[in-house]
Amino acid sequence: MLDPARNWILNPSDFAFLWEECRRCFYLKVADNFPRPKLLLPKIFKIIDTHMKEFYAGKPTRDTMPFLPPGVVVAGADWVRSVPLAVPGHTSTCAIRGRVDSVLRFDDGSYGVIDFKTSGTTRRQTELYSRQLHAYAVALENAASKSLSLAPVTKLGLVVFEPDTFSGGSNGPAYLSGPVNWVEILRDDSGFFAFLKEVLDILTLPTPPDASPACEWCRYRDTSRRTGL
Repeated sequence: MLDPARNWILNPSDFAFLWEECRRCFYLKVADNFPRPKLLLPKIFKIIDTHMKEFYAGKPTRDTMPFLPPGVVVAGADWVRSVPLAVPGHTSTCAIRGRVDSVLRFDDGSYGVIDFKTSGTTRRQTELYSRQLHAYAVALENAASKSLSLAPVTKLGLVVFEPDTFSGGSNGPAYLSGPVNWVEILRDDSGFFAFLKEVLDILTLPTPPDASPACEWCRYRDTSRRTGL
């Protein structure tokens, strides 16, 4: 039986696709320290992400991101950790620990948490990314000792680069170009803490929940056990 008063350490990067794809895989990673094997993402996305962050770092938003209030990017790829957070309906708590994509400081003294994305996002994907951005905002405003502490966080959203044109000569550099769009995410802490309650409802189970029928990892593990391969 799991300790009912445990403090769970949660990584916001698991709140989107891992949670949605399979609650059993989520449970095994967080509760039993048994994660899925790491997947190698195409290198091009990391390259674009790195160059976007380098381009925006330290530049005024009025020159580069006019869809945002006046300010400047002040942090990127920084580790954040919250104090233990009380979750409705649970004696257990949770602490948020992860690496925030980018933080802006606005001229009015407030902050924004943004994530850079390449290619468009669907409405459902935006909802999933919202959980991550809320987690970072809550962690920054409720920072553990010696962790990055910034408050208040008043803006959340995605800066989305959608390449739609390729150009370049045969003997010179080539270019991808396209619009950069802002996807606003409204702050909803009550909704986020309701999500954390769902997470702890799963993690405080005495055994892992059933696998998602669509989870290829669980099917592979089950087939391996059944066949002895």
